[in-house]
Amino acid sequence: MQLYQSQTLKIHNSLSGKKEVFKPLNEGHIGMYVCGPTVYSNVHLGNCRTFMSFDMIFRYFKHLGYKVRYVRNITDAGHLVDDAEDGEDKIAKKARLEKLEPMEVVQRYTVDFHNILQKFNFLPPSIEPTATGHIIEQIEIIKDILDKEFAYEKNGSVYFDVSKFNEKHEYGKLSGRKLEDMISNTRALNAQEEKKNPQDFALWKKAEPQHIMRWPSPWGDGFPGWHLECTAMSTKYLGETFDIHGGGMDLKFPHHECEIAQAEASNGQSPVRYWMHANMLTMNGKKMAKSTGNNILPGEIFSGDNNILSKPFSPSVVRFFMMQAHYTSILDLSNDALLASEKGHHKLMDALDAIDHLESSNSSDFDIESWKNDCYAAMNDDFNTPILIAKLFDAVKFINIAKEGKQSISAPDKIILKEILCGFVFEVLGLEGKTDEAADSDKLSGVVELLIQLRKDARDNKDFATSDKIRDQLASLGIQLKDGKDGTTFSVL
Repeated sequence: MQLYQSQTLKIHNSLSGKKEVFKPLNEGHIGMYVCGPTVYSNVHLGNCRTFMSFDMIFRYFKHLGYKVRYVRNITDAGHLVDDAEDGEDKIAKKARLEKLEPMEVVQRYTVDFHNILQKFNFLPPSIEPTATGHIIEQIEIIKDILDKEFAYEKNGSVYFDVSKFNEKHEYGKLSGRKLEDMISNTRALNAQEEKKNPQDFALWKKAEPQHIMRWPSPWGDGFPGWHLECTAMSTKYLGETFDIHGGGMDLKFPHHECEIAQAEASNGQSPVRYWMHANMLTMNGKKMAKSTGNNILPGEIFSGDNNILSKPFSPSVVRFFMMQAHYTSILDLSNDALLASEKGHHKLMDALDAIDHLESSNSSDFDIESWKNDCYAAMNDDFNTPILIAKLFDAVKFINIAKEGKQSISAPDKIILKEILCGFVFEVLGLEGKTDEAADSDKLSGVVELLIQLRKDARDNKDFATSDKIRDQLASLGIQLKDGKDGTTFSVL
């Protein structure tokens, strides 16, 4: 008997706006598709949070004993700048600016994406298809939609006819938008516009002479629309209807709405049973954005090479920080939040190390079965990791009291406690124990903080020679001090 057979899991379905009992199409098997990155720049932390949420969900399904086919795509063509219907492809623009072949851009940032996710201890998806590897499938879907008269061709481009589709289907049911409201709030089309209506979206775009990413098609050389690739790849590998489609909340409209329309127009049925959306990550209470400087890359957190945080933080600490908020909630990153997460992470790992050293007794003061059920109840309530973590720390508290000999645990319960804790901490949450490297980093931080304090004392005493000597000798060792209004921080170069 698999564990999932004894658990009742509820998932918040974005399509209905409610929590629903999860029942896969096929007993014991799950098909899950998650929109992956557009590989034209280094993966940013907000994207990592979304992918991490679905990595946790993937892990929990596997923990329950499901066989999961997890598909997460790579967008390497078709995603236009600002998600508009006109303009340059994001990858083509990057290639032009850096004087590179587009596939050089794709390769560089795909490697970066994989490296960062590996540091965060992600499980690889079952299949990771690319948009450029599925041009034929996308063209065939366009032909099908044209044959069913839900699309039209204009000057070498093909557009999805939203108004025609809406006559028999419901465009906007995922995002809660009404087509009539969208039309009334849209400005008039200019004379050069090819689309019948502003709401129509591209299935295929004609490639202008300067466009360097192009493929032959029945309508001339061009490239696929961004929304189309996910319809082609999800249905190819998971079937015309599958269990779960996930992504960031920013993709709900128009990307996911267009996916539903394309699939229903082509296959005549709704493609996804449970739509799931992860919320955004902010920093210091503000939206993360390169333009404002309120932005940090994962690698900059790990190295400490930034002007925002006081010290480097390990990938596992950052992952633990992210798991402390529900995947549908906005999460705010700050130096204080990461410092608190680091302390919590260390307490958790120290407690796990301590279990084996607890003295066994004939009885237990800790209700293992009730605690275990509470842990599963948290995860079964739409993957509620913050509640799960609170329950894990109930066990940590008990372990610390038992270490002092003030409470007892039986030998069988000690085995169960360690097994369940390890299962949730490592298997489900995907955390990693304190490695030698992490321990060394903690020691380095302690030593540098001590030297920073000694330097401050020297400066306060007007002993600038000693102050400068500490700074310069640390710099020669590759440790850069940064003086700011909130004190001195450091980074390892």
